[in-house]
Amino acid sequence: MSWNIIFLVLTLYFCSFVNSSDNFATDSLDASLQDFAFKTLIHRRPHTGALYKAVLPANLSSIEVSIVRLRSKRLWNRGANFSSIHIPSRTMSVPHVKRLAIVYQNLGNWSSHYYGVPGYSLITPVVGFMVFDASNNVSAKSIRKLNLNTTGKPILIHFPNLTLPEGMISKKRCVAFNGNGTFYLSEMSLPGICSSGDQGHFSVAIPVESKQKRRWYLWVVGGFVLGIPGIVLMGYAGMVSVRILKTKKIQVMERQSDEDLILESRWVGSSKMPSAAVTRTQPVLENEGVP
Repeated sequence: MSWNIIFLVLTLYFCSFVNSSDNFATDSLDASLQDFAFKTLIHRRPHTGALYKAVLPANLSSIEVSIVRLRSKRLWNRGANFSSIHIPSRTMSVPHVKRLAIVYQNLGNWSSHYYGVPGYSLITPVVGFMVFDASNNVSAKSIRKLNLNTTGKPILIHFPNLTLPEGMISKKRCVAFNGNGTFYLSEMSLPGICSSGDQGHFSVAIPVESKQKRRWYLWVVGGFVLGIPGIVLMGYAGMVSVRILKTKKIQVMERQSDEDLILESRWVGSSKMPSAAVTRTQPVLENEGVP
């Protein structure tokens, strides 16, 4: 009993360690991308409402990061529609600040390296956004992260050029990754559009078919496709075999009958002809033996 408890504790500890390691990796990536984004604003004179693309090192070339500064009043009146993410109007930051900065991410080929859903496969890059306080000097090392209150309206995340096989259209799911390492699956309300109530990272996923289930499916389909022609061929082969056996049986019977009938040969003139043995019935007189 004690060994079972120890094993359970070690298992939970290992799982929590793996989960915390994944969270550390994503948090570290977010911090690095955030740093590159704010350095973009430092190296130029940013205009409010203009989207700027961050310059990333070569090893992160497939990732796209951009940043925009907005006044809270503009976010409330008009919302924000940048980088395929639409934040609705009547949205406010929590806590309230005078200016805010939104950092957008598209992880590209690095998506599956940092994010994943058990039993599902990501079919789009992971995109996301984070909101920060930009009221003070953006060169500060510690920038406060903000929350959003959309007053009940959804934030729309667009996934353009999303194409799926016909059988997978109904199986696609929107996935939202939270900061604590959890995720949430939901149905796609509109084609190519997912919705959320807060900032985070998002993607589209489809279920992965297990190898055992696929193997069983191939066996069933293969048996059905090959079964009908196989039955026809087996039936034809059976009919041919019966005919051959019947023909051979008749030939054997004819050969045996020929061997059983032995005829003697006699010369008639200059020709040798078969002659059957004759058995004559001895004549018996009617009154023979009567005194």
